[in-house]
Amino acid sequence: MALPVSPLAPQTHAVPPAIAGVRFATAEAGIRYKGRTDVLLAVFDPGTVVAGVLTRSLCPSAAVDWCRAQLPAGSARALVVNSGNANAFTGLKGIEAVGLTAEIAAKAVGCRPDEVFLASTGVIGEPLDARKFDGVLQRLAGELADAPWMGPARAIMTTDTFPKLAEARLDIDGTEIAIAGIAKGSGMIAPDMATMLSFVFTDAPIAAPVLQALLARHNRTSFNAITVDSDTSTSDTLLAFATGKAAIDPITDLDDPRAEAFGQALGDVLFELAMQVVRDGEGATKFVTITVRSAQSDESAEKIARAIADSPLVKTAIAGEDANWGRVVMAVGKAGQPADRDRLTIAFGDITVARNGERAPDYSEEAASAYMKGQDLAITVDMGLGTGEASVYTCDLTHGYIDINGSYRS
Repeated sequence: MALPVSPLAPQTHAVPPAIAGVRFATAEAGIRYKGRTDVLLAVFDPGTVVAGVLTRSLCPSAAVDWCRAQLPAGSARALVVNSGNANAFTGLKGIEAVGLTAEIAAKAVGCRPDEVFLASTGVIGEPLDARKFDGVLQRLAGELADAPWMGPARAIMTTDTFPKLAEARLDIDGTEIAIAGIAKGSGMIAPDMATMLSFVFTDAPIAAPVLQALLARHNRTSFNAITVDSDTSTSDTLLAFATGKAAIDPITDLDDPRAEAFGQALGDVLFELAMQVVRDGEGATKFVTITVRSAQSDESAEKIARAIADSPLVKTAIAGEDANWGRVVMAVGKAGQPADRDRLTIAFGDITVARNGERAPDYSEEAASAYMKGQDLAITVDMGLGTGEASVYTCDLTHGYIDINGSYRS
């Protein structure tokens, strides 16, 4: 049964441009869902390079293991993504499934199996019948097109209530460079590298090591800075493909100023996709930015912000529109990071609720309660200890989350 669209969903969707050297098609393979697309095949021209960051979960899916083995070569000709089955915790059957999928895709598009990248999302622990791809991928190889991106974005959805797309264009040496991105994710979101699945495509001619460095750098402040429910997926996969079709000299050095410009645009795409994932958090009604300032270090600030963002007590208070700053104090205290209770300042939006270890003298419960009724909220904690700063993005925790996950397999 389709879920209602999140109240935090964007009013409009980005319309990413066609990327020279990238074509794709989608199909219904009946992996788990009925009456909806669940397979994406993307095909890349020869010379396409790939970079990626993968889950650091110690129980990764078979597809993650496959991608990890292929990434060092830095080249790609195809991507196959399925939704409905994560092919995780499936033992030898999972290994056989990814091998067979890669063989079927390679034969369909005319490349080697080790040039095929794979990603799966859905239920954990159920074997994936890769034979369902036989015939489907061959047919898709004859239906490839370079637009629109809405098809691929929908094909990779599971409990998502809206497709997630982002795009950027920048001028390098007088030539327009295009970046297109799609993502999926709604629950089991506390990425330790990326969201559950995200794929970015560009026509920039950029060396794989440079693309890898930029992807890892900007992932830290986008996908790795979000949390819905504190649960890191077995399937987290972020892959970037660069076809090199844009008519500029290749970017081969991270110190090249053009690499910095491209990295900023790439970071914008990753950040936009990550924020859409939070806005589609299962059962979410509030989008929340947690910022910690004046911590001993950026790393310490990030850990404190995440402790706040992951706290069920903080998240349920937000769902109830309760300006319960005491729960924020609790989360700061449990984070295991340097903190001085009597130096803490806490603000909800522009309203300072606590200062120097106690309720702020000018605190207004009425003003704070009115602020909490908004959809986009900000909580700021000043530690008063140093210059470290970090932001983590999250959502509230409502009964809707329980409804979705209590019936996920039934």
